[in-house]
Amino acid sequence: MRRGLIHWSPNFPFRDFEKIFEEGPWDGGDFTPAMDVYQEDDNVIVETPLPGVDPEKVDITIENDVLTISGQTEDQKEIKREDYYRREVRKGSFSRSVILPMSVKADQAEAHSEKGILKVVIPKADEVKPKKIAVKIK
Repeated sequence: MRRGLIHWSPNFPFRDFEKIFEEGPWDGGDFTPAMDVYQEDDNVIVETPLPGVDPEKVDITIENDVLTISGQTEDQKEIKREDYYRREVRKGSFSRSVILPMSVKADQAEAHSEKGILKVVIPKADEVKPKKIAVKIK
């Protein structure tokens, strides 16, 4: 009688132990999305990937030059926890705040979502923009 080969791994006894930490009871809870903040001309730009998030369910606030993006993802599928082999896509509520690098005109901010990337464009406050001063010759 022939048996199939069993791949031996020195970590084999610890595989199930590792799974406890990878898929603990804390999975599926809050998460913090990544964020890029940069400037373009007279604007501060903030981009954050929010795949699977309905843009209409995202809240964006700017107060005292602090931008906060928050919302919630919704699980579209009814999959039992024990049926997962691996669960890495985060679900649940999220919130991310960042201190903007300069004063901005919060009331003129605009946001749009394209291909799962939320982009917030915020004009810089006038006092931040460089002013060119001409030298008068007498």
